[in-house]
This record gives sequence, C-alpha cells and structure tokens, in this order.
Amino acid sequence: MSTRAEAKGVGAISSDGNLNTAHAQTSRKGFCSVRHGLALIMHLCNFSLNSQKMSLSIAIPAMVNSTAWPGPLNASTEGPSAHSQDGWNGTLRQLKAVAPLYDWSPEIQGILLSSTNYGSFLAPIPTGYIAGLFGAKYLVGVSLLLSSILALFIPLAADAGVLSLIVLRIVQGIAQVMVLTSQFSIWVKWAPPLEKSQLINIALSGELMGSFITLLVGGFLCETKGWPSIFYIFGGIGCACSFLWFPLAYDDPINHPFISTGEKEYIVCSLAQQDRSPGWSLPIKAMIKSLPLWGILVFYFTGFWTINILMAYIPTYISSVLQANLRDSGILSALLLGVAFISTILCGLLADFLHSRKIFRLITIRKLSTAIGVLVPSVVLVSLYWVRSSISTSMGLLALCSAATTFCQTGALINFLDIAPRYTSFLRGLSQVFGHLSGAISSTVAGFLISQDSEFGWRNVFLISVSINMSGLVFYLIFSQAKVQDWATEQTVTQL
Repeated sequence: MSTRAEAKGVGAISSDGNLNTAHAQTSRKGFCSVRHGLALIMHLCNFSLNSQKMSLSIAIPAMVNSTAWPGPLNASTEGPSAHSQDGWNGTLRQLKAVAPLYDWSPEIQGILLSSTNYGSFLAPIPTGYIAGLFGAKYLVGVSLLLSSILALFIPLAADAGVLSLIVLRIVQGIAQVMVLTSQFSIWVKWAPPLEKSQLINIALSGELMGSFITLLVGGFLCETKGWPSIFYIFGGIGCACSFLWFPLAYDDPINHPFISTGEKEYIVCSLAQQDRSPGWSLPIKAMIKSLPLWGILVFYFTGFWTINILMAYIPTYISSVLQANLRDSGILSALLLGVAFISTILCGLLADFLHSRKIFRLITIRKLSTAIGVLVPSVVLVSLYWVRSSISTSMGLLALCSAATTFCQTGALINFLDIAPRYTSFLRGLSQVFGHLSGAISSTVAGFLISQDSEFGWRNVFLISVSINMSGLVFYLIFSQAKVQDWATEQTVTQL
C-alpha cells in the first residue's frame, strides 16, 4: 500500500496546522502511545527469542562431564580458592544426579553453540522480501511459536545424540532469524523519523533482557531443577508471547483497532515524504554497486564476529578463566547483559535527542555511535588477557565492553533504514546473512583456538576479533551515508 493511499485512509491532512496539532496531541502521550506499546510487545518477543538462544550457553557447562577447558590458566591472588574448586566439583556431582551429562569435547561444544547460525543465513533474504510485501505480523508470530516448540524438545534431542541436537538447533536458528529479520518491516510504517532509534532500541533491547534473565536464573535452575528445566521454562514463555503477539500487533497503524486518530495522523504524516512502498522488483545491480550498502554489510560481518563470541562464550570465559562456579558465572554474565540493556535504551534516546535538536547530522550520529561501539570494546578485549588474574578488574572491563557495544545499535546496524526505507526488510535480511555467517565462523574458530592452546587461546580469540572489528569500522566510516540512495527511489527500480 502506498504512502498516498495511507494518507487518504486517515483523511487529507495539511502540512502545517493539522499536522502540528496531531503532533502536539501525540507528544502528550509519550511512552503510553500505541507505537511504544508495539515496541514493548516486540520487546517481549525478542526477550523470548534470545532467552531460548542463550539457554544452551548457560546450560552447556551443566550438560558436559567437565566444563574446564584443557589446561589450567594462571592463578591469581584474587582468583578462586581450593574451596571454590571443591564447590564446583560438588556442583557437578549434584548435576549428574539431577540430569544426564554428556561427553562433549570443546570442539563439539563450539559447534553446538554456533549451530543456530549454520542454516539461518539461508532464511533472511527470502524472509525480508516476503515481509516487505505482505507484512511481518504472521511471520513473526508463527516463527516465534516454532522456535519455542523446538526449545521444548532440546532435552530429547540431546539424549538422541549430538547430530539430532545440531539439526534441531539449525531449524530453530532459521525460525529465530525469521523473527529478527521480518520485524524491521513494521517500523517502516510505525516509526516517525525522530523516534526511530528509540523505538527500535526498545524492541531490540528485549534480546538483551532475555539473555540477562536467562543468565541470572539459568545457573540456579540447572543446579536445582536440572538443565532441562531451562529449556522447558523459556520455551513455554515463548509460546505464551507468540499468542500475545497475534491479537495486539499490526503491520500498519491504519489498521490498528486501538490507536487514536491523532496518533494515526501523526505517524502517517511524519512518514508522508518517505518513499516506503515495496515492489515486486529489486534494483539488484544498483545494490551491488552501492558502497554505502557494502559499508553496512561488511560491518554486519565484522561487528557480529565479536558480538557472537561475547554472547556465546561469556559464561564459559567466566567459569573457566575467572574460575567462577556455575551459579556465579550465570549471575556475573547476567550483570553484563543488564548493563547492556540499560545502555541500549539510553543510546536510542540519546541518538534521537541529538537528531531532533539538530546537534549532529544523522550521518554523524551513525558514524560516531559505530566508532564508540567498536573502539571501546577493542581496547577492552586487548586488555582482558593482561588482567585475567583479577576478577573485579576483568568484570569491570567486560561491563564497559557490553555497554559500549550497544552504541552500534544506533549506528551501522540500523543504517539500512536511512539509505533505503522501501527495501528495509530485504536489506535487513541481507545484513542478517552476513551477521549469521560471521557467527557460524567465529564461534567455531573460537572453540578450536581455545581447545588447541589453553594458555593463549582466549588471547588469540580476542586479538582476532579486534582485528576483524577494526577493519569493518574503517570500511564503514569511509563509505557510509545516511541519505536515501537514488536506487532506493521508485523511479529507478529495475527488474530482478
């Protein structure tokens, strides 16, 4: 449906008085508006999605016979004592009594952790294309429900064998990426330009909240109820969220039954000048030649290299390098995600504030946010090897890394919304391909490096991540733009 048709659907509105009146009426609603309510519902869906994705990361130390990676690391005066190691051994004995344990090598663990990425790079492009044409409501709801049901079957798949678990995780990863890809098409019609960053970040922060809650209670559940409980609980929550999504989420504010006329008019008019109506054809040749688009795609690969390693291996790093027990590892990992959650919300508000007050141009905001999100974590990751003897210092640096990384959410990771709003879903899917391909490679490489060299494995993992991340930042800073590209306007659309 075109923008002109949408404007007719709510009545003709002038570009002066009536729009300003609608804006004033809507502004008084603040975070109680329907568009913020939609962001909250999507937050819950992303919460469910990432709680399922992170469940294996926190459960896998309890699922294997030994979580210690080969060889002891340097001990510290601040590190764990013999008493804590005895407690860890006691924890393992308790876990064996509560739930089955498996003899999985570090290489197998790396493959299992990254297996959700193996098939997920096949789904984003067709998902984004379909969501752009037909909307995301049913794609998000059905995919979330499928992922949740599969989460309930993970304990059975683990008993059936490693291959069964890998296959299930691959299918689950495809369902999860369909949710993450298609949801962006909703904001093309729901997010006013000056609220785009905050609405998207509210929705995406659900991923961090899901990881936060999973890591906070996951260790406790594994120790007391057995590791299968973590999959049953978060799989059940996901099913409930998917049923909540269907009656409350709509692709377009015009069709929403509960939205006020003032808010509806404000959203439509604020987007009236934006060419966002999708078409069946795509300007493929122009996209291939677009350096701003390549800047985003390259950064998705390099940025998600580090993000995937941090998300997958933080619990293992804390338990094996810092020698925390299972419960403490979950709590400490959760604190890092809590910091990232708060930072994500604040980054979205800050970006919209700087943009609405015209303090910085939009491209400056995108580049500055991306630079902060890469440079600060790079310094932290390089430093971790040298401060591994201090738990408090290591956790402080990891907290700083978690907070700084979220700046990318208001930078390169949403830049495709600026350069081609009418192809948002397709470009999100294309970007996801690069991100998931990076995740599949990075987690597997990390598992191999750590298993091959117990002393320098983590250092090598971090140094490689920093090198790749910095190269992507340089490429993005050189070629990125924030204006709509010529090929993203209706006049230049060519056949696929």
